[in-house]
Order: sequence, then structure tokens, then C-alpha cells
Amino acid sequence: MKYSQTLANSLVCSLACISNVLLAADQATNRKAVEIPPRLVLQITVDQLRGDLPGRYLKHMGEGGYRYLMDHGIWFADAHHAHANTETIVGHTTLATGADPAAHGMIGNVWLDRQTGTLTYNIEDPKYRILTAGGDVNKATEIDPTQKVASTDGRSPAAILCSTFSDELAIHTAGRAKIFGVSMKDRGAVSMAGHAGKAFWFSKSSGEFVSSSYYYDRYPAWVNAFNQLKLPKSYDGKSWELMHDKSNYLFGDADDKPWETDLGGYGRVFPHPFGPATGKYFTTRLTLSPVGDDLTLAFAKTLIDLEQMGKDEITDYLSVSFSSTDYVGHLFSPSSLEAEDNQLRLDRTLADLFAYVDESIGLKNVLIVLSADHGGPEAPDHLNALGIPAKYVSPEKWDKEPAIASLKQQFGLGKELIEAYRHPYVYLDRDAIRAKGLDQAVVEKAVAEELMKLDGVALAISSTALREGNLPNTRVIQAVLRNFNPGRSGDIFVVHQPHCFINDFDGLTVACTHGSPWRYDTFVPVVFAGGNLKGQRVYRSIETVDIAPTLAAIVGAKPPSGSRSGPLPEVMQGSAK
Repeated sequence: MKYSQTLANSLVCSLACISNVLLAADQATNRKAVEIPPRLVLQITVDQLRGDLPGRYLKHMGEGGYRYLMDHGIWFADAHHAHANTETIVGHTTLATGADPAAHGMIGNVWLDRQTGTLTYNIEDPKYRILTAGGDVNKATEIDPTQKVASTDGRSPAAILCSTFSDELAIHTAGRAKIFGVSMKDRGAVSMAGHAGKAFWFSKSSGEFVSSSYYYDRYPAWVNAFNQLKLPKSYDGKSWELMHDKSNYLFGDADDKPWETDLGGYGRVFPHPFGPATGKYFTTRLTLSPVGDDLTLAFAKTLIDLEQMGKDEITDYLSVSFSSTDYVGHLFSPSSLEAEDNQLRLDRTLADLFAYVDESIGLKNVLIVLSADHGGPEAPDHLNALGIPAKYVSPEKWDKEPAIASLKQQFGLGKELIEAYRHPYVYLDRDAIRAKGLDQAVVEKAVAEELMKLDGVALAISSTALREGNLPNTRVIQAVLRNFNPGRSGDIFVVHQPHCFINDFDGLTVACTHGSPWRYDTFVPVVFAGGNLKGQRVYRSIETVDIAPTLAAIVGAKPPSGSRSGPLPEVMQGSAK
């Protein structure tokens, strides 16, 4: 017994000593990692890049793009967003802040402002006008309806409720770091640039990259010079054509499927014509093809050069958000010839960007991180052809359902009970509820219970229930809680059943839409490369909130204010070698 106790005590002591040694080693590793921080942090976000897609088409990809990341980067093969509403602004801001939507506040692409009664687009801000005359993004046809609901064309990051990594970099360097965000989409640029950086995005109305008065009083000369090149017009009368013969594609025999969207004569088969540069939908068609990413790349390379990014010991930051994968996915689905060709072209775009950065700064001086704002589903008809049940659902019809009509009668409501459905939230008519002297919480609960009975609904949770807690501890409910912000969320959060999708965007029928907590929408790649990092495939589960605090640790800054995770040890250890 005495021998056993002695042995046990020795073992505990030994384990404690080993723990202390390992802790000291980790601390030394982290200290060493920030001794020589990168000259440039290049954060790439590919809109709607589901985690399996880069490898799916790797066979026909070249060197220097995805292969460079796979061979030389730390690739996390089981990375997911942990929030429930997998939309563009939600995912981008999560990547930027390391926070959940509950903390950073961007709970959806749009939300209903209860104080004003107006629908709010995430980064709209009437105080800061677009600098370019005719740069009104809302006047251009856009497959994403959230670009058409904004009441103002002003843009700023004011609605983001906590700091981004780029903000923390600005604080850490006393404002000396150069910080930029670039994208086709305004929300893809503004969210990543944060409050302290500068953002540029593409205006379909003007055919130029624009910004707002939040960032500048007037454009730098190089921006005007770039826009004067009129690069979009070089595609006048041209088409999106395949890189290779159809026989070389996985989906070579699937060029024309009934679920694909023919937007304004753009067609469902190759080649997809852009039409004349004077055409009403010319710039929109460019964004619905790999050309959108090509234009983004051209602007980003010019910015790197003329803003002298990464040229001194102060770490700079550039976010490049490539949007074409999202647009192509919506119109044609991820399992389409268009999506496949787009990925092959994006691979070349990435290779071009990495080669340019290597020549300009040296990849050994650059930290690259690539991820996505969300994944994406398959088209229901494609799944049905494989024997997998899937379908479209129509939330706009819910208020006419017999069960909801019965509730209106029960509560004495003669008008619509459901005021609106703005994914993923149901908004009730609070004025009517108050006028009847009804308890909002009681009505929310009753409507949620009835919604749960409708075809295609997996879960409906009232905001009252989310505030009060005491909910089952399931992955999906936790994801909904991470998406809940009392000041912005709607009255009832709705989760559709797996493979049940909305496909009507303001009258435009699309192949498929994202926005759920199911794995096809949460699964994204996360890869760190450049600097001293060596190729490694990591299969443990991580979350996208891990990215921002990892970047902060590498440059020695404090974590973003709302971040809830910590640095990824594989990256920290690899950076210190």
C-alpha cells in the first residue's frame, strides 16, 4: 500500500513536471512565433466553397493554386461554421472576428429593424455615401435579393458589434499597418476590412471598384487609374467558355439540366454569352462567371503594388473575397459543369495571386489563410436522381396554412399573423398582437409549435425560448443560440429539414440556396500556408472562429473582442519553426 502510494505520488509529480515542461515549451513556441511576424497576412475567402470541392476537381488542376495549399499548407479537413444561418455576411464576419453572430451582430444578410419598421441590409449606412457617381449597387440586377432591399446606398462596418482581426492589427501597430478588403460583394469587402481598414467592391452599375465616404474623402489616384482601364469592357461580346474539352470534366455530360437557371438569356449551356458591354445585364453576367474573380484579382494585384503592401517590417493585411463560386453555385449548383469549370479557373486565379505575392513580397514573408463564408447544398432534382429525398419549400405560404389561420381565429387576429419571412426568421405582426392585448411570448410559442408541424420544417424556436434558455443541448440548437442576437433576431428561428430549400429569390428561381446548420452548408476548408509552415493534413474538428485568434497570436496582437476560441496549435507550432 505504502509502495503504491509512493508510486502514485511520484507519478503525479512526474506528470506535473511534464505538464510544466510542455506548457513552457508551448509558451516559448508562441513567443518565437511572434518574434518575426509576417510582412503580410493574406486572407482569402471563397464564397460558397464547400469543404470537399477543392479536392473533388483536383485531378485537372495545375500547380501553384490549390495544390500549393495542399502540399505546403496546414489543411484542416474537418472545419465547420458553428452558427445556424450560413449566409454571406454571417460567415465573413465570423471569419473576421472569431465571434459568433450572437456577439458580432451580423445575424443574417438582412434583418427587420423593429424601431424603424424597415428591412435592414447588413452594412448599409446612410451616413457614408458611395464615392462613385452611378455606383449604386442596388440598381443592377442581382441574383441575391439582399442587394436590392437596402434603403440606402451608403456603406460602412458600423453594424459589426465587435472588433475584427484587422482592427486588432491596427491597434497593435499603432495604426501603421496597411489594411484592405477587396471583393465583388460589398459585404465581402467591408466585413473583412473591419472598422480600421479600407474596403473596395465592384459596382455592377458603374462597372468599377468603388468605396464609400467612410473610408475616403476621395479615391487614391491609383484607384481612379485602375477604373479608367475599363477592364470589364474587354469582355464586350465575349462568352464564358470551357477551359478543356467536355470529355475531361466529371460533369462533362451534364451541361444542360432542368434545374439550372437561365438568367436573362445567359443560358444553361456553354458558352455563356456576356453580350454587348452596353447591355443592361452585362456586368451582372460577368459576376456570374469566373470573370468576376479575374477582375477581383486584377484589382488586388494593383493594390498590392501601389499601396506597397508587405514592404516593411510592419505586418499589413489584405483580404480578398472571391465571389464567383457563390453566384455559379446558386444558378447551376455545385454539381454542374459550370461549377467544375469555375473551380478549375479559380485554381489558376489563386496560382496567379500566389505567384504575384511571391515575386512582390516573398511567400516566406507572407501568411496565407484560406477559408469560406459557408458551404452549399446540391440541387434537389440532382439529389432525387441519386435516390436522395430533397425538395423546395415555400415559407411565403405559411400564413395561409390552416393551422396558422386557426391561430389567428383563436387570437382574434383578422389580418396576417406572420408579417414576413426573412431567412431564417419569421417576423410576427407585433402591432396587431399588441392591439389585441396578447402576450407576445404566448403567440410566439403557439406559432412555433404549429410551424413545427409543417412540411419541410425541422425546428422552430421562439426568441422568447432562446432568451430564457433551458433548451435541449443539441448541435443544431446550440448553432441557433450562437446565431441569436436579441436586438436583431426575428421572433421565430426556423430550421428547414435537411435537403429542403427555398428557391424563390424575389421571383427568380435558382438551383439551390444555402443558409442552414446542416453539414453541407457549414463545411468549409481552412488552410494556413506561407512563411515557415510545412504541408500537413489535420483531421481533428475545428471551427471557423479559431481563425481570427490564431492570426492575432501570430502577429502578437490581442484576440478580437468577441472571439470565443484560441489559437490553433498546429499553426502556432508550424509558424515557430
